[in-house]
Amino acid sequence: MTATDVWLPIPADEIEGLPASSDAGLNYRYWDGGQDYPADPADCAFYVVPYMRGTEVAVRPMAAMTSVQVVQTLSAGIDHVQSGLGSLPAGVLLCNAKGVHEASTAELALALTLASLRGIPGFVEGQQREEWRAGIYSALADKSVLIVGYGSIGAAVEDRLVPFECARVARVARSARTTERGEVHPLAELPGLLPDADVVILSTPLTTATHHLVDAGFLARMKDGALLVNVARGPVVDTKALLTELESGRITAALDVTDPEPLPAGHPLWHAPGVLISPHAGGPTSAFMPRAKRLLAGQLTRFAAGEPLRNVVLTTG
Repeated sequence: MTATDVWLPIPADEIEGLPASSDAGLNYRYWDGGQDYPADPADCAFYVVPYMRGTEVAVRPMAAMTSVQVVQTLSAGIDHVQSGLGSLPAGVLLCNAKGVHEASTAELALALTLASLRGIPGFVEGQQREEWRAGIYSALADKSVLIVGYGSIGAAVEDRLVPFECARVARVARSARTTERGEVHPLAELPGLLPDADVVILSTPLTTATHHLVDAGFLARMKDGALLVNVARGPVVDTKALLTELESGRITAALDVTDPEPLPAGHPLWHAPGVLISPHAGGPTSAFMPRAKRLLAGQLTRFAAGEPLRNVVLTTG
């Protein structure tokens, strides 16, 4: 018997535009990572991974999904499901959530950059202490910005930088190419670009090539007083190396992601000088759910019609 179950982390009746179960021959099953499965995983044809539930939950049913055809994440990154891919049959499509998180993640990247440069954390602390902390603060205007990871999120970050009169925006991706906005440099050229950047924004996927990309050598090449902004993944940065630089006072950082994550109480990163930390808030905003629902409705409409899916990252086997 052909598998027809679709596992959704959002109730099907809350997703406008899904193909009707009776017409498409699909059985919608709600599972958001709870201990009990909604049905036999072997009957699952289309698995939508629960959002922000971590690797353990994401991969737990995958070994038993012997008939699955599609694994759809609701995140741009796929690192949380990679450990389970080897247990899947050959030919399974892995799709990511390109188009869902660009707006909110780029928005936070800009917010963290502005908050750090303009000294907002100090203003908040001053307000709590009833202190008027007047002074001269950095502006984003006239700064040189380097975006490391120029995919759809990196491009969305640059879209939001345009009105801020930056002196220059440089772009780095896995391979070189040219866009409407200019040249995208390959990773091999990154060392030569770092010394000129006042702000370095990380938006690269976590892969074997980018794990600890930001190591002691990377940080040493950043100019004195530069700001590192991470909206990618925590392990892209070597936390120990970053702490060394922060504690020296040579650079500052704004981090939406950390390694480890969640950052445990007592970790030295919490109180390192010159660091602003947000709790992986780039994706989970009010902008997420409408875009996630549109993605799922579109993908499942294509799946039911036998049409090619979007956002295919890889095929197993």
